[in-house]
Amino acid sequence: MNKNLFLLLVCLFVLMVGFGITLPVLPYYAERLDTAGRVSRETMVIHISLLTSIYALMQFISAPLWGKWSDQFGRKPLLLLGLGGSAIAQMLFSMATSLDMLYIIRGIDGFLSSAALPAATAYVSDVTTEYDRSRGMAWFGTAVSLGVVAGPAVGGLTTRRDLHFDVNFGHLKIDSFSLPFLIAAALMLVMFFVAIFWLPESLPPRRVSASASQSTIRWQSLGNKLLILLGLTTIGQLGLAIFEGTFALYAQEKLNYGPLETGIVFMVCGLVMAIFQTVAVSYLSGKISVTKQIAFGFSLMGIGSVLLLIAQTLPYVLSTVGVLAFGVSLIAPNLSALISKRGGQHTGTVLGMQNAAKSLGQVSGPMVGGTLFAWQAGAPYLFTGVILLGIGLKLGLSVRNN
Repeated sequence: MNKNLFLLLVCLFVLMVGFGITLPVLPYYAERLDTAGRVSRETMVIHISLLTSIYALMQFISAPLWGKWSDQFGRKPLLLLGLGGSAIAQMLFSMATSLDMLYIIRGIDGFLSSAALPAATAYVSDVTTEYDRSRGMAWFGTAVSLGVVAGPAVGGLTTRRDLHFDVNFGHLKIDSFSLPFLIAAALMLVMFFVAIFWLPESLPPRRVSASASQSTIRWQSLGNKLLILLGLTTIGQLGLAIFEGTFALYAQEKLNYGPLETGIVFMVCGLVMAIFQTVAVSYLSGKISVTKQIAFGFSLMGIGSVLLLIAQTLPYVLSTVGVLAFGVSLIAPNLSALISKRGGQHTGTVLGMQNAAKSLGQVSGPMVGGTLFAWQAGAPYLFTGVILLGIGLKLGLSVRNN
């Protein structure tokens, strides 16, 4: 791995720490803002689901444009915008004093951070060959997953309900729940300045000029070529987002977990994805077709979701979440490599479209999961398991018949 790719992956890791921090903390943070206890359990579930979804909704809206602009103006400016904007949003999030403020800041964070994701994915495509692109995308996925490991760990370990301190600045407030978000903001600012001075642009100047001079891009043509792959991206992300958006609630209600135990579960989930995205893809490359790997990944995600319903002890919960996470590690890098390959010279654009497809799953996942959870706590995982397992079997049979 060259040093530029390594530096990019560190930037991406730090960006995802900010996302991962909210996973175990958000239910407790939202409850802290409802000090009067006026919000019912069902309403709070919907609020938490929507707070998770609005981040992805803004990414869904803006990611295709960010991807197109990364083809026109280069990868580095978009990456810097994502890092710097998300750092500011994290600082504001740490000081929020109402649910309304959380919604606004969460939306701003989703909009700005989404500038970095298609640019970073395209950067990986720029600096890898077609032969080793799957491996490069696996490293990309590893950086994302490690951020999702570190984020919940930081959030769970630094969110201390037994500490009591308040610093007020008018409508803003810093207390014991603010610390993890301030840590994430500080890390992002450090990497923002590191990237300014040491991360070079990956897109050659002649390609930037050529892309900027193109008047139109045939979005419909690109979309038709990638329709099935983008659909699989959305469904895979939907399954993961339902888990991420509801597990803190499920763990709190059914397993009596606090932020620390919930953070451990998310940490293991991210760690499995981080390790196996690189190991599995490198080992299976050339041995098993990409489509078979994707089919097996969907099947494992479905099995893990269903088994979570009967998991009671922490080791059992961790093992079932590990099965789900291993499935994700087979799906994500292989889909990204296929989409990048089919995008041709419009790499940033098609990867922006993929990020939009992921965001669609991230938007709908918490909303669907939260609605099902409000009805019955185990319903999200049964729903997810049936759909994912069905898709895995369908893909597997289609490959076998061909």
